[in-house]
Amino acid sequence: MSKVWLITGAGSGIGSGIAKAAMRAGDRVVATGRNLEKVQSTLSDVASENLAFVNLDVTDESQVNAAVEEAVNRFGLIDVAVNNAGYSLLGNFEEMTIPELQSQLDTNFYGVVHGMRAVLPVMRRQRSGHIINISSMAGVIGFAHCAAYAASKFAVEGLSLSVAAEVEKFGIKVTLVEPGFFRTDLLDNRNAKYPSIAIDDYAAEGSAQKMWSAYNGTQQGDPDKLGEALVKISKMTDPPKQFYAGSDAVAGIRSALEGRLQEITVYEEVSKSTDGSF
Repeated sequence: MSKVWLITGAGSGIGSGIAKAAMRAGDRVVATGRNLEKVQSTLSDVASENLAFVNLDVTDESQVNAAVEEAVNRFGLIDVAVNNAGYSLLGNFEEMTIPELQSQLDTNFYGVVHGMRAVLPVMRRQRSGHIINISSMAGVIGFAHCAAYAASKFAVEGLSLSVAAEVEKFGIKVTLVEPGFFRTDLLDNRNAKYPSIAIDDYAAEGSAQKMWSAYNGTQQGDPDKLGEALVKISKMTDPPKQFYAGSDAVAGIRSALEGRLQEITVYEEVSKSTDGSF
């Protein structure tokens, strides 16, 4: 049966990959983005009456509410909502200003908050729905230069897993997607942001911008293939709560989780040296 998708950040990368895959599967899509011309151009090869475009800045709660309303007015319901819009602030934590950190959270975390709060009433009325939140392997593993980006994605992880437990009784599913390195615009110098402050003690390690921008366009992951995988997941009766996307994500997250399990032994050792468990 055909599904209705609402996708943020559909103008490139993972967002456009999902939109194209959904359209090719015979579904209906409301594709959103801050630059509507870019979204329309990116998806021109799948354009049809089953594809609608909405201008949307996810940091503006009123725009998010309006986009959800427009999607329902156009197609009658929302089966799958994908919160994908985001960007990366990369560099040493000490060199980031508070406004830079706040801006990262406004888009990557509060953009998801706005999206979920807008779509949940629709899905509760339907007694069905699937929210797919695009996180990152950086939402499971901390990386140097990724303090702000990882913090925003760790927040999305906690939000998603907690809300999933609250809304499951309404027939609503929540899936976190934790991609590794995919060929998106995330590291493009036109999109990635870097701290405005420089601290001499960090200078010896070189430029964060030079290091991260070198990966742009060389990432192993294919956003179109990820889009196809997520369309398959959307059709599952019992979709996963977390989907590790890409062999690099699987390897990195597995190693990190195994390391955390090993650290349980520290508690066991400490508790033995005290008066017992605590």
